[in-house]
Amino acid sequence: MDENAVPATLPGPLPGALPAAPFEELRPRLRAVAYRLLGTSEEADEAVEDVRRTWPARHPAIAPGPVPAPYDSTDAVARACLDRLRSRETHREHPWDPWDPWASGLPNHRGVPEENNNHRSRSEDDPRSEPGENNRSRPEQNHRSGPEPPPPSTALDGLTPPERLAYVLHDEFSVPYERIAPVLERTPAATRQLAGRARYRLREAEEMPEADLPRQRDAVAAFLAAARSGDAAAVRALLDPDVVLRADAAAERTGVTAAHGPGAVAEALAHRAGTARKALVDGAAGLAWPAEGDPVLVFAFTVLENRITAIDALADADHLGRLRLQL
Repeated sequence: MDENAVPATLPGPLPGALPAAPFEELRPRLRAVAYRLLGTSEEADEAVEDVRRTWPARHPAIAPGPVPAPYDSTDAVARACLDRLRSRETHREHPWDPWDPWASGLPNHRGVPEENNNHRSRSEDDPRSEPGENNRSRPEQNHRSGPEPPPPSTALDGLTPPERLAYVLHDEFSVPYERIAPVLERTPAATRQLAGRARYRLREAEEMPEADLPRQRDAVAAFLAAARSGDAAAVRALLDPDVVLRADAAAERTGVTAAHGPGAVAEALAHRAGTARKALVDGAAGLAWPAEGDPVLVFAFTVLENRITAIDALADADHLGRLRLQL
């Protein structure tokens, strides 16, 4: 299958797509997926209830015409959780700290929540395991010396909604990228990159997946040109539908607030981006503000498939001091 093609429909049922199985047989796995995606029991129960309400009561009668696709339980709970993650990002209340050990998911951090301490190796009675999985390993985890507890939910909170969904479904529940891609409306290759970025943010990978620097520079240059000309439509067109603007506390004091979605992000940056200048932030294209003098605000960009998927606004002196900034 071409990883650069966006699947219009799932190529087959996701793990968990068992239309003949009673809902209650799948509830433990669905709740395990929802809990890892959302991090709270209340939200996980709500997402599972959404799936239950749409659960087919019985097999459809055999009739002429196309055979309907089997009900996809894992797909359904993933979509329900993604909607909640997007809503949560839209209403984020607290400033973001890129070097907060909980947000970045530093390994072996003291005080790991109870969900980590009770972790056990995956087995047939673990709701995260697929039938017949038998604890098989995944290529991305071969660098590990043995089973390790998954990152705490507080660490996953530092990921964007697409990163979190791609990472949790693939790395923790063995769902292939080809089957996650339709949920995110992205290509399998882009979905793989999202999971790779998540691993890096969680410090489970030593290096960030290699970025396409020419495309990134082009995207940031086009963003700056559109912002300087006041072309809000052009700015929005460069932003991914799930774009996230994260801001540390000092950046928020300059008037840049966290936002999610093209319209909200474009509005949040309207008063700063147009008067910024190009900069290299840790070797990647970014922006610095103001246009002259010492920068007091830096924007770091994440670009995936020609779209800007995340912008990190940093103004805290300690944060700026950790960056390799070239003006």
